[in-house]
Amino acid sequence: MADPRFLYDSKALRVIEAQAESASGDPFGLMRRAGQAAWRELLACWPRAQRILVLCGPGNNGGDGYALAVHAVASGRDVRVMRLLSHAPRTDNAIRAELDYRGVQRRIEAFSDRLPETDLIVDALFGIGLSRAPDAETVALIDAINASRAPVFALDVPSGVDADRGCVLGVAAVRADRTLQFVGAHCGLATGAALDYVGTRSLATLEVSPHALFAAGARGRLLARDDLVLSFASRRRDTHKGESGNVLCVGGDHGSGGAIMLCAEAALRAGAGLVGVATREAHVGATLSRRPELMARAIATADELRSLMQRADVVAIGPGLGQESWSIALYNAAIASDKPLVIDADALNLLALHPRRLPAGTILTPHPGEAARLLGTTADVVQADRFGAAQALCAALGCVIVLKGAGTIVAAPGELPHVIDAGNPGMAVGGMGDVLTGVIAALRAQGLQARAAATQGALLHATAGDDAARDGGERGLLPSDLFAHLRRLSNVPVPPPASS
Repeated sequence: MADPRFLYDSKALRVIEAQAESASGDPFGLMRRAGQAAWRELLACWPRAQRILVLCGPGNNGGDGYALAVHAVASGRDVRVMRLLSHAPRTDNAIRAELDYRGVQRRIEAFSDRLPETDLIVDALFGIGLSRAPDAETVALIDAINASRAPVFALDVPSGVDADRGCVLGVAAVRADRTLQFVGAHCGLATGAALDYVGTRSLATLEVSPHALFAAGARGRLLARDDLVLSFASRRRDTHKGESGNVLCVGGDHGSGGAIMLCAEAALRAGAGLVGVATREAHVGATLSRRPELMARAIATADELRSLMQRADVVAIGPGLGQESWSIALYNAAIASDKPLVIDADALNLLALHPRRLPAGTILTPHPGEAARLLGTTADVVQADRFGAAQALCAALGCVIVLKGAGTIVAAPGELPHVIDAGNPGMAVGGMGDVLTGVIAALRAQGLQARAAATQGALLHATAGDDAARDGGERGLLPSDLFAHLRRLSNVPVPPPASS
């Protein structure tokens, strides 16, 4: 069975579909199976829906809608099929599907300005074939769908969403309650703006061979809670703190001391044995008062930092660092060191001012604005193609990239990108990224390689955020609310290997 966690782009899926049709000798077979799969999903999710409105477009996605409608009519449901006047079927399979529907129920209605009352709307307007912004009459139909009180079931892709990039093509897209993807999961539906439109995602492979999917090549892979495997060896009874890694957190210019405190405490909670803080003298007292387990030092010069870095296994730099002369001196000293680095916040902004390739084990954790500065573009451009932005940064800088946001993407040179299928809107608050930096640095210090530390750190952070949100809701969630959950999740025992 195909693995629904692997993500594909439209080009690969079109190749797979063409090969499947050719191999079967039945060009209509995939569409027939899509209609059957969509009908089964509809029955499972909305078993009481009697009035079903199916909105069909001109391509194969519309054909899938007609194929579903045939099953709905056969079951005795009150089915209405509606389309725009300009959306008569244009492909051979869509034409055949429409004829099959007309064979059981002749009427197809034209949309004018409103939708009828219904128990469920099926969005079969556009699938992966949409490559431009919808025209005005299509936008009017999309707006009518979104204004309806009925739940929305999208076939393959919510109309108006780019299946590869995850952005909205134009000014409107269908907001679905559930999206059933066909053949393979779409990379664009797992990250960015698409997450506000897809609802719950599911997959029907339509009996396509897993070997065909493997041969086509995935563009990414989802990581969810079950993929959190912090496979550290059990600590010996006589272990000492140095064996769990020494993290040095650098930052906290005047007025930004909280950022480096959050970073450092997160490193402790994620299991680092020793955590130091190199910061302004004004923040040392507050840091020790908040968390006396930290080794806070006032650092005034780059030479002082170099001395401190000698004992560190990993350096996390950037939270609250600022961009003044003090900040630049510490940044340059850290970049010039031979230590594994986790770079965030103002350190990323300094890197954007003076771009350079970084050692392969370096981990960068930009949000879209920081990524835009590194790429010399805008945050909107980054968000319009998050996969492309993450991989462009990876190629340009030669290191591991954690592009934060809804559906965080982790890209590493020569590796398949990972997408974090966890996290929630409550985590969009100042300081949450500082916690992530500390978590990743702690995992790196405990022995994980850069890519593993980045992926598992991002997943640990997002999962802790979800658990914290379940405690009291998303609104008002604080970065420090994650600390207890980081500790608990970092201690989930790894299952023993299966006995032979």
